[in-house]
This record gives sequence, structure tokens and C-alpha cells, in this order.
Amino acid sequence: MAVPWEEYFRLALQEKLSTKLPEQAEDYVPPVLRLLEKRQELVDADQALQAQKEVFRTKTAALKQRWEQLEQKERELKGSFIRFDKFLRDSEARRNRALRRAAEERHQAGRREVEALRLWTQLQELRREHARLQRRLKRLEPCARLLEQALELLPGFQEVPELVARFDGLAETQAALRLREREQLAELEAARARLQQLRDAWPDEVLAQGQRRAQLQERLEAARERTLQWESKWIQIQNTAAEKTLLLGRSRMAVLNLFQLVCQHQGQPPTLDIEDTEGQLEHVKLFMQDLSAMLAGLGQAEPAAPAS
Repeated sequence: MAVPWEEYFRLALQEKLSTKLPEQAEDYVPPVLRLLEKRQELVDADQALQAQKEVFRTKTAALKQRWEQLEQKERELKGSFIRFDKFLRDSEARRNRALRRAAEERHQAGRREVEALRLWTQLQELRREHARLQRRLKRLEPCARLLEQALELLPGFQEVPELVARFDGLAETQAALRLREREQLAELEAARARLQQLRDAWPDEVLAQGQRRAQLQERLEAARERTLQWESKWIQIQNTAAEKTLLLGRSRMAVLNLFQLVCQHQGQPPTLDIEDTEGQLEHVKLFMQDLSAMLAGLGQAEPAAPAS
């Protein structure tokens, strides 16, 4: 910050010197005197510069102090703002807590009112029940005196509750017996109704059973006739099968005899199994075909010989 002020004073000194040069040109001044004057001017300028520097330093110090004071005030304001903000937050928190406590207290007060109303209603009901029991007690006082008199007449019972319990047991037994009697009467009436239904339905049932028996008898006779028919058919089938079996045996014996005769005629032993009837027939068939061809050839050769 000192350099601009020095430049300023240097320029001011040059301006002063430039303004004095024309005036000095008119009158001749010795160089030594001018040098002294210049030195004096330089001293004056330096003193003025030092004074200006001192003023500048004073102002700078004042400005710095003022700036520090402003910074201090800013810090104080920030601290005050922080404390005020904290105070506001604390106040808001206390207000919210107070509102919650007030709401809870109102809720608890409402519940206490409801509970008080319920207790009051219960108290009124208990009072009414007490009054009702008092009236019933007054009505039952003659019964109590009667029970005491009965207890005096019945030495087997020591206290009234024992007598009442005995009476209750007898009453329950009587009620159970009456219920059982009603059930048995109902069962008896139901049995009588079923018996009457059976009696009413007996003739129809006998007639239906007779008709069913006749139908079953007819079916039995028809089944017997069909059985006899199938038995006769079975006997016929057995007889036919026996005849067919006998015929088959004879046919196989005939085929076997033919096969053996063919083998004897050919002069070779039988090579087929005795049970291979089809093979034997095929062998006989081939022999007959060969024999027929041979006879046909002989028949053609005999007419040709007389003609020659």
C-alpha cells in the first residue's frame, strides 16, 4: 500500500520542479544554491511523504481496528444468532412438549371421565341389584322361617343348606325320572305305531310275497327246463365229439396204413412221425400224383406201339 503514495509524492515533486524551472531561468542562481534548494525541497518532500505515510499508517491501523471491531461484532452477531436460533428451537421443543403433555392430559382426562362414567353406571347397577336382592330377601323370609321349622322337625339334617341340597337332589331326580318316563312313553307310542303299520301292511306283504314266490317258482321251472335242454345238448355234443374223435382216429389209422403201404412199395422205411398225419397225407398225395403220371405215360405209349 506504500508504493502508490510514494509514486504520488514523486509526481507532485516533479510538477513543482517543472513549474519553478521557468522562473529560475529568468534569474541566474548559482548551482550550489540550487543544489541546497533542491536538497531542502527533497527534505520537505520527504517530510511531507513521511507525514503522509504516518497518516496512511494511522488510517490503515484505524481501518484495521475498525475491521477487527466489525469482525468481532460479526462474531458476536453470529453467536447471538446461534443462541437466538437455539433459544427458538428450545422454545419450539418446550412448546411441542407442552402441547403433547396437554394432549396426553386431555386424553387421560377423557379416559378418566369415561372410566368414571363406567364406574357410575356400574354403581347404579349394583345399587339396583342390591335393591332387587333386598326385595327378594324380604319375599324369601317366610320361606327361610319355614325351612328353619322343617329343620327342627327333621333331626337328620343339621343346617338349612344341607336340607336345601337334599331337596334340590330329590327335585333333580324327580325331573330326570319324569323325563325318562316321557321318553319311554314316546318310545312306546312309536313302537305301537310301527306295530299297527306292520299289522296294516301284513296282508299286502303276504300277497306280495305269494306273488313273488309264484314268479320265482315259474323262473325255477323255466331254469330247470333250460337246464334239461342244455344237458341234452351237452350229451349230444359229447356223442358227436366221440363220433368225430372215432372218425378222426380211423382216418389217421387209414392215412398211416396208406403211408406205410407207400413206403413199402417204394422200398424205403417210414421217415415221418407216427403223429404227423398231414405229412403222411402229403407223402401219399405225391406218390399218387407220380403214379397217375406214370399210368398216363403208359397209356399213351401202348396205342403208339400197335400203330407201328
